[in-house]
Amino acid sequence: MNTKHRKTQAAIFQDPVNSNLEWKKIESLFVVVGCRVIEGSGSSVTFEKDGVRAYFHRPHPEKEALKYRIKAAREFLIKIGVTP
Repeated sequence: MNTKHRKTQAAIFQDPVNSNLEWKKIESLFVVVGCRVIEGSGSSVTFEKDGVRAYFHRPHPEKEALKYRIKAAREFLIKIGVTP
């Protein structure tokens, strides 16, 4: 995990939730920690690691993830054992 990924991880676990985080950075973090990406139809995407799955819809037309997506990303990272 490089410095960019560590900053993204810190932003995900920040309170209050930072709603200025680009979704592609979150996806990149998921990939780096070993998640498999399963593309769905449209903007749907699933991340899976060790049998644990998280389902998301990519934000559009904006690039930033909304607060509820960041909270869901945090919960998923905790479930797969990735904490700051």
